[in-house]
Amino acid sequence: MTTRVALARLSSLATISGHDRFQAIGRHILEQKAEDAAQSARLREIHVLHAGDADPLHRMLNALQPGTYARPHRHLDPPKSEGFVILQGVAGIVLFAEHGADISEEYILLDQERGDLIADVRPGVWHTILALEPDTVLYEVKPGPYSPVTDKDFAPWTPAADSDAAGDYLRGLERRFRIAWGLE
Repeated sequence: MTTRVALARLSSLATISGHDRFQAIGRHILEQKAEDAAQSARLREIHVLHAGDADPLHRMLNALQPGTYARPHRHLDPPKSEGFVILQGVAGIVLFAEHGADISEEYILLDQERGDLIADVRPGVWHTILALEPDTVLYEVKPGPYSPVTDKDFAPWTPAADSDAAGDYLRGLERRFRIAWGLE
């Protein structure tokens, strides 16, 4: 028998389990994180499973709602891979060419019925993630430690998250993704 661990608020963007030995993830946590993401101004929220920023392996739930803008980025310095497993909903991962001037895109559909279940993005690859259905939740894994100064290298050809252009950019990217996968 497993016991439920309360989700402690880590910041306005995340909760943390704070477990000592293990954390079992059930539907109740997925539902809570999806609700938290819906209430967030960013329309996404993290639930941290690792003990802290210094941990060598970061594991988290990433709950996303349609309309969230995760600015395209890469993990280059230090180089870090990033893995995603779809737990509920539908997500899209967009990969970009090395140089922003030739923004060719590749699309990965994470969907338990129509697409792949897992995506692994190598270090230095420009990418972003889209929530294509409400209450999308992913299990995300990447190497630690975390430093807000070096964690992400944002794509210079994309609008900042707080800019007026971010919404139009996101809608255009999502439209191209949906057309490529025949989801329109």
